[in-house]
Amino acid sequence: MRTAKSTRRWWPSALGVAWLLLASAVGAEDRKIDTEKLTHLVRQDCGGCHGLTLKGGLGKPLTPEHLAQWDREQLALIILDGVPGTPMPGWRPLMDEADARWIADTLKRGKLQ
Repeated sequence: MRTAKSTRRWWPSALGVAWLLLASAVGAEDRKIDTEKLTHLVRQDCGGCHGLTLKGGLGKPLTPEHLAQWDREQLALIILDGVPGTPMPGWRPLMDEADARWIADTLKRGKLQ
């Protein structure tokens, strides 16, 4: 049975944990995306297989028309985890989900500069 004294002991810890979780979630969403770095990565690293114009090469095109069959979250997972059984590697060690979503959105809009 909990007493008022025991409740007073764990309450500040629970509040601290909740604050840390909230702060990390907000921080992850508010982090500034380094679009220059990601654009360079897509052009240079993705372009090695998908073609420097991203219209296809060894890998499939990364054009809005070709990518229309996947939604943003599906493309982000492909970017992060790769495609098993294919040469498409996962990029999770080099980027987070926000970065992958930015790449997916940018490619789907055909706005990679």
